Amino acid sequence: MTPETKKKLIIAGAAAAVLLLVFFVFSIVKSNNEMEKANELLQLENQQLQLAGEYENLNTQYQNLESQTQFIKNDSILHKYTEAKSKVEKLLAELKTQKITSNKRIKELQDEIKSLKGLMRHYIAIIDSLNKENAGLRAENVQIKTENKKLASQVNIAQEKTAHLEERMELAEKMNITNLNLTCLKKNGKTEKKIKKAKQLMVTFTISPNNSTPVGEKELFVRITNPEGSLLGGGRTFVFEDADVPYTDSKKIEYDGQEMQVTIYWNVDVALNQGEYRVEVFADNYRLGSRSFMMK
Repeated sequence: MTPETKKKLIIAGAAAAVLLLVFFVFSIVKSNNEMEKANELLQLENQQLQLAGEYENLNTQYQNLESQTQFIKNDSILHKYTEAKSKVEKLLAELKTQKITSNKRIKELQDEIKSLKGLMRHYIAIIDSLNKENAGLRAENVQIKTENKKLASQVNIAQEKTAHLEERMELAEKMNITNLNLTCLKKNGKTEKKIKKAKQLMVTFTISPNNSTPVGEKELFVRITNPEGSLLGGGRTFVFEDADVPYTDSKKIEYDGQEMQVTIYWNVDVALNQGEYRVEVFADNYRLGSRSFMMK
């Protein structure tokens, strides 16, 4: 082998070695790039799965809140709630049906869910406040119905008149009564211990002396309600605070400003049960007094 040929073989071998090295380096770089891309796609896929779970949870919260949106009376707030709910459903559908390959889109979805979660907390606070308000109104309504059941009348005294009525009851000219009592009587007029056997109910009270009260004829009205809240007697009414109020019985007296004992009898015409009975006395557009009695 000539020196010239030997030189050419060395050069060719060196060139081949360089080409092999270049190919090896290129393969390593390409492999690293593919791995990085695969890792990035895997990371995006994991983030997408995590976001899908968060949106699924948020969508469930909106669905659970749906039945309570009836309490939102503000049309503007209700419209914004509906828009937010629709947006959650739309983004959840995107996460479930489309593969996200962009970090930018992942970031947008992450920012969006933060905003939607904040809106959810806002709507929950609004509905909670309205629920509490409605609960208060329901409790007040129950209290009013209970009182009306006890009275068992058509009286509907407006709330704003209550303070006025209390003031009038304290006026000096109003008659005042004491020793208000309810007694069961037999047919012969003697005291009966058991309410079921009573033939008459006797209401007694004392009118206190009062020089400020106008003298003259007074008509006293008595209301007796049974344990079920029904008015005994009835059929007749008197005017009280601009309303027609049914009463059990009445009596006219000639009042002279001095102490006076008053007795009013009511003939029993219905079956009476043991329990709490309530007696109220009215005159001159005032409620003079009331008291409850436990009758055996």
